[in-house]
Amino acid sequence: MTAIRPEEALAQAYDGITAVVGGLDDAGLQRATRCRGWLIADLLLHVLGDAQRALVALASPVDGPADVDDVSYWRDFPGNDDEAARHAWWVRRSAAAFDRPTGIVQLWRDTAPAAVRAAGSADPQGYVTTQGHVLRVLDFLATLATEAVIHHLDLTLELPDAPPPGPLAVRVAVATMDGLLSDDAVRPTAWTDHDYLLKATGRVPLTDRDRLELGESAGWFPLLG
Repeated sequence: MTAIRPEEALAQAYDGITAVVGGLDDAGLQRATRCRGWLIADLLLHVLGDAQRALVALASPVDGPADVDDVSYWRDFPGNDDEAARHAWWVRRSAAAFDRPTGIVQLWRDTAPAAVRAAGSADPQGYVTTQGHVLRVLDFLATLATEAVIHHLDLTLELPDAPPPGPLAVRVAVATMDGLLSDDAVRPTAWTDHDYLLKATGRVPLTDRDRLELGESAGWFPLLG
């Protein structure tokens, strides 16, 4: 796992999302994202679910050992396509139940900082359970930061002037992708960290040049969905 303190990366990741959505009105929250079929409000509700899941997990420590770490956790994803489609539809209907999209932003503003505080108070040597797995607390926080960074980039599809995710959080997400990539792979030198994350998660397709530079490792992409 990366040497960066995951609780700091998580705080930066969640602050970054708040910076993107905090100033949007109801119309702005109905812009498209990189997640097919989801508006910004829908995707924010999905990430809100992660923050709520963090609060539950961190308040309910379990005994170890861990069965996955911050990298192997992702090897169960993207999972069954039908299951993913059902979740996407559930999120859309749940977001539509809010009287206004800005109501989701307010709930996010209340919940995300609470999850960050819980992360800072958790025993770094402890264990939690989530999504059917047991993880070390620090690895769990790294998974949350990674997902938040990727979704931050998803949120900005139609927001070119939006602030980027913070550097510590990006480093955690990049370390995750490095862990999922073949040991023999060398990341194309022209890729920025954001390019890497978008291509590693299938948001942006590989070019012919990318495939040439990656060689056989191109077959690993996307590394997660």
